[in-house]
This record gives sequence, structure tokens and C-alpha cells, in this order.
Amino acid sequence: MNRKTLVLPAVVGLLAPVLAACGGSDSGSGGGDAIVVGTTDRFTASKKVPAPLDPAYAYDVGTWNILRQTVQTLMVQPRGDGEPVPEAAEKCGFTDTGNERYACTLRDGLKFANGDPVTAADVKYSIDRARSIKADSGVFALLSTIDTVETQGDREVIFHLKTADATFPFKLSTPVAGIVNPDDYAKDELRDGFDVDGSGPYTLESEVKNNELVKAVFTKNPSYKGTLEVNNDKVEMVSFADADAMGAALDKGDIDVMTRTMSPEQIRKLSNDSDDAVDLVEMPGLEIRYLGFNTDAPTVRSKAVRKAMAQIINRNELISKVYGSQAEPLYSMVPASITGHSNSFFNRYGDPSVTKAKSLLSQANVTTPVKLTLHYTTDHYGPATKKEFEELQKQLNASGLFDVSIKGTPWETFRPAEQSGKYDVYGMGWFPDFPDADSYLAPFLDEDNTLGLPYANSTIRNSLIPDSRREADRLSATESLTEIQDMVADDVPLLPLWQGKQYVAARDDVTGTAYVVNSSSTLQLWELGRGVSG
Repeated sequence: MNRKTLVLPAVVGLLAPVLAACGGSDSGSGGGDAIVVGTTDRFTASKKVPAPLDPAYAYDVGTWNILRQTVQTLMVQPRGDGEPVPEAAEKCGFTDTGNERYACTLRDGLKFANGDPVTAADVKYSIDRARSIKADSGVFALLSTIDTVETQGDREVIFHLKTADATFPFKLSTPVAGIVNPDDYAKDELRDGFDVDGSGPYTLESEVKNNELVKAVFTKNPSYKGTLEVNNDKVEMVSFADADAMGAALDKGDIDVMTRTMSPEQIRKLSNDSDDAVDLVEMPGLEIRYLGFNTDAPTVRSKAVRKAMAQIINRNELISKVYGSQAEPLYSMVPASITGHSNSFFNRYGDPSVTKAKSLLSQANVTTPVKLTLHYTTDHYGPATKKEFEELQKQLNASGLFDVSIKGTPWETFRPAEQSGKYDVYGMGWFPDFPDADSYLAPFLDEDNTLGLPYANSTIRNSLIPDSRREADRLSATESLTEIQDMVADDVPLLPLWQGKQYVAARDDVTGTAYVVNSSSTLQLWELGRGVSG
């Protein structure tokens, strides 16, 4: 390859449609050893989360990346991003002028990996199952605009929507809309453990130790029919305890590709390294980091406290000390590269100012210093998270207006505690369900939001979100989207911090790394292949 860093073009809003390579089960390169991919994502089954890989439950980038290899959806985001294209479907589209009736025709001869035919009834079963189970992960909310699902024959599926939703094709490309076999997935309960069956490009064999998935073996599915071109016969994804262990495995040749999440130090080292044996690929990312607030909690119930934090935190300093050039300040929940983005927090608060923050607290009669704890997860968003929260703690305490402590917790415990309202303030990351502003607003602000936020703004929920979804031209939705972002900046139920870039490190004989992760952090293992070193 002889490249050290490849920067792909930045994503700007919803890109024009890009044609994906057509292929299927006979498109792979054939032969050769499995390509081994490292990740620090952890996959644990527990009493609180017994079904981490069920499409009706899974709602984080790690589990979705397993499902995207194995469970087929009607639509899929194409290579290079853009508008979704048919995948399990032969064709899909709105059949009315109001964007309230959406019809799909399945590919002829579509089969599950076990040989059973995939029918329109299976699609309806899968969608209705996720909607009726209503898992506490909140993923079912992606399907909230569906009223009923109708079938006509074995290949026709018609979605009748409650209200116009121009983003619906994107939602049909997400794993919650994955097609499952009724023989494998009960109608009214989740499928426990790490077994996954579908009609996607790969089948899955899970290696499990102590209720944790330590290796996922993806083998090319000979029955697969779809849009994706599969360039390998087998990929093994190995889960590492931390970035250092993953990096050591790459150095030793135990893995071929290193994905999320590398440390800032690893990225800097690989970027400057002259060793041509490993290439670092940089690509645009739509990942964001933010603080969430339990607005019912006594410590942060006063809007003035949350606004004072927004007024104090210095994003540039935070990024400079922790992430360097690998991140950029974020002044809205919607990243700067997405259509409809507005710098609402900067417009509202300007540059960091302790004086202004003190005035906000004084006017609200809030006694200072405000004592609170910032919670973060130790093993989900990368090794720099602790350092990030130490810097946030330092900034807030240096103001004299806050007395902040920080506490790190493993994701297995952190996520259920956050959802149940046990944390007053907590740090989260977000990888979009699809590259649209709706995916950065509705999951947090609509009913049944993924965080379980008590914050409820009726104007946002009942008017602005529905209004924005009526606009097929997303530029036309900007007015509604901007108003939502301004309201968030004023009420601060969420406090955006930064948006990041994405990186993949791979040994020089691995091809397809430029497309193995798309802008939404979707892992596209089918892109990987073996080439000639050098």
C-alpha cells in the first residue's frame, strides 16, 4: 500500500446516492487464512442484560456491528455513505406524496443461512416483535412512526406510518429492523446469550468465556443474496481488555486489523511511525461525546446549575490536553458535518466565563460550591475517558463554583444505572443510527428516549421533531432542527463536548481498510481482503 494515512472526504449532511457494488455469496476472494480484527468492545451477558445480541434489544455500536454482519435489513447504507439502498429488498420507496406509506419488495429466492426462505411475513414478524417487546434499551423507538405493517403475498411489505417520516428508509437500515426467523426468535421474549441467526453476509460462531463473548467468528454465508460484495471467506473479531493489549497483538501479528478504540497515544505513534508494515487509516467520523443530566436530581434540577457548567467548560482546552488533533469542539448535539447543524451552545454561551457562570448561579439563588459527581464508563469509549473526566473535574473545580468528584464504572454496570436514573451527571458517547440530524435529537428528546431522560419538552416532541421528519429535502428541515438545538442549549438536559475522527490500523497486506468503517462507525467486515504487501 505504501500509505501512512488516508483521509477520506468529510461527510456533509445526507450525501447524494452512491451505487454500492452488486454481488452476493459468490463474490469473495476465496482461500487464505481468516482476517483477524481486534476491538476493545466488550460483550457481556448478565442478569440485567441477558440478550445483548437480540436485534430487538441491542442498541450500541459494538453489538450493532455484530448484527450488521449477520442479520439482513431491507435497506443498507451504501459504500461511501449516502442515501440507503435496497439490501434484502429488491426495491423500496414511498408510494404516496405525504411520506406516510412505504412499500418494499423482497429479493426473489432470499434465504436464511439455514436454508429457510425469507418471506414478507418474516419481515412483519421481526418488525412487530421489536415494537411489541419494547426492550428497555429503547431501540424500539426507532420504529415509533410505524402504525401497521401489511404483507401482500410472500414478497411485498407495506409500512403504514402514523405520521410523515422522511428518515424512515434510514431506520429500515438499522439492526432493530433486522429480519429474523420466527423459529429462532420467540415473539414475546428476547433471545438470551450470543447466538445470532439471519440472512446476512456471514454466519456467526461465538466463543464465550464467563458469560462474555471473547471471539466472534464470521464465516461467509453461501446463501446470502444482497447488495454487499463479500471479499473474504472468514473474519475473526477478538475482544481485548484494553487498547494496549490490542496494540500488542497487532505488533506481534496476532491480529491483522485494529479498530475501535485506540488510544490517542497509539494514534499519534502510528501516524508518525515510518514502519510500512502497519498503515493507519484516518476517516471522517460522526461520533460525539456529551454529558447527560438527570434533571429530576436535586443537584442539577436547577437549570442554572446546568447552564453554569455549559458556561465554564472549555472544550478547546479539554481536547488539547486529551485528544489533540483527533477531536473537534462540539457546540450542539448535531455534528458540524450534518445538514441542520447549528452552533447553538456557542451562540448561547460564547467563550468560557467563570464570571458569567457565577452570575447565572447567583440569580437563581444557588449556593456554591455546587457539590456533584460526574460518572463515566471505564471500558466502553476508550482509554482516554478517565483523563477527559479528570480535566472536566479540574475545570469545574477551578472556577470555585463547583465541588466535583468523578467516578468510573464498567459499562455492564454503568449503562443500567444511567438508564434507571441513579446518576445525576454522566458522560456518554453517541454513534448515530444513521447520518441525519434526527438521529442526534430524537433518541434523546423524544418519548421513550434511549437515556431515560426525565426532561420532556412538548414543543420538541409534538411539533418540531414531527415537522422536521416531514421534509424529504433535509435542508428544508433546518428551521425546525435549529429550534430544537436552541432549546437544548437553553435548558441543557444534555451538554455536547466534542466530535471525533475515526481510525483503523492494519497490516500492509490487508485491503479494503478505507471502507471497513463508515462515517456512522458501522463495521463493514465484508470490505476486507488480502493483497500484496508493499
